[in-house]
Amino acid sequence: MARAILLRQLAAAPRSRAQLAEKLAAKDVPEDVAERLLDRFEEVGLVDDAAYAEMLVRTRHQERGLARRALSHELRRKGVDPEVAEQALEQIDDDDELTAARDLAVRKARASRGLDPVKRRRRLAGMLARKGYSPGVAMRAVDDALAADGEETDGDPLGSP
Repeated sequence: MARAILLRQLAAAPRSRAQLAEKLAAKDVPEDVAERLLDRFEEVGLVDDAAYAEMLVRTRHQERGLARRALSHELRRKGVDPEVAEQALEQIDDDDELTAARDLAVRKARASRGLDPVKRRRRLAGMLARKGYSPGVAMRAVDDALAADGEETDGDPLGSP
């Protein structure tokens, strides 16, 4: 029964060892049985927190534009060991983070044309903050996005608050 639970969970989506252990505990699988089974799944490569963390960091950064801080929080929430998480987060450097923030800000800036410049700036910075970007990175990305948007439209500078 416990093996079937794990296989169903892994067939649906990759999971960390901690997530699988929680699922087994919720299904009242004895802890010693769960540990032995999880150890065996790790031995055969079905459970690999390092690979899971690297995949999660790569996809969430590329697809959702999440910053390292947000990714670190998500890995912690999913029970990935802090050292394993740190190694996975090394895939993203400062330049990658700024580029992703700029891309997000440019996309969002297009949708906010016509708004008051101060409100527009605040919304863009807030969106980046929710994705885990530091205030410095967020403001650089917002400034770049608004400057680019101003050049694309009528060349009128949008000015800062």
